[in-house]
Amino acid sequence: MVNAEHRAARLGAALPARDSEIVPSQLSIDKSLKKLNNDVIGLCCIVIAPHLNFKEFLKQCIAQCVTSIDTMAGAISLESVKRKIKSLQDQAEVAEDRAERLKQELGLQKKAREEAESDVASLNRRIQLVEEELDRAQERLATALTKLEEAEKAADESERGMKVIENRAMKDEEKMELQEIQLKEAKHIAEEADRKYEEVARKLVIIESDLERTEERAELSEGKCSELEEELKTVTNNLKSLEAQAEKYSQKEDKYEEEIKVLTDKLKEAETRAEFAERSVAKLEKTIDDLEDELYAQKLKYKAISEELDHALNDMTSM
Repeated sequence: MVNAEHRAARLGAALPARDSEIVPSQLSIDKSLKKLNNDVIGLCCIVIAPHLNFKEFLKQCIAQCVTSIDTMAGAISLESVKRKIKSLQDQAEVAEDRAERLKQELGLQKKAREEAESDVASLNRRIQLVEEELDRAQERLATALTKLEEAEKAADESERGMKVIENRAMKDEEKMELQEIQLKEAKHIAEEADRKYEEVARKLVIIESDLERTEERAELSEGKCSELEEELKTVTNNLKSLEAQAEKYSQKEDKYEEEIKVLTDKLKEAETRAEFAERSVAKLEKTIDDLEDELYAQKLKYKAISEELDHALNDMTSM
């Protein structure tokens, strides 16, 4: 506003100087008024942008113009001055309307600028959100890559464990086949021992039957000895013969007892080997069950790792 008043003062100071140059002719007066009019309009255009509310300023300009015109009263007619003043007032109203329109346009531009600033702020917020989302996505990607590496390591370890288990299973199968062969041999030895034991038992029954018959004959011989003393020699010989046979039978019995003892020891040894083979088979069965359980657990673990890998890959694909 201070600059506008300064321009108006300069214009007012310049007007009297221009008046001194005006000659008292109608053409010169018209030229001077036209120039004055243009100066007023130019002044209005100069101050209209920085000062939209300029009614008072226009009044001051018109007052200065009237003052300048009064100095020209000797050469200018009153009617001409009134017409010029009326023209200046009309131009001032036009300028005021134009200023009002410019003010409205400025308001619209200000509103548009505020909306643009709001849009820029919204875009900045969206950019910030997108950057934050990008950071989170990068973190999720890093986490997924870490999980993928861990899963790959776990898969490698599981594969090595599977190979170890397979090797152990192959060794156990070979060992089990060997023990099955040993078990068959033990069963065969036990069956052979049973057969020999049954044979020895049958022989022992026969020997016991012969011994009973011999004892019966000895008793008969002893009964007849008291009655048949005359046959004592014969009976004595028979008795000696029977004693010799009894001794022979006793030797055979001792031999059979030794054979029975040997067969019994072999039978016990065979039974011990059979029990050991059964325990070995039971241990093998338990080992096989444990290996199967461990294999099943490793399969479940491998399945879980595969599912986790699939989920991680799906998460990476969805991102």
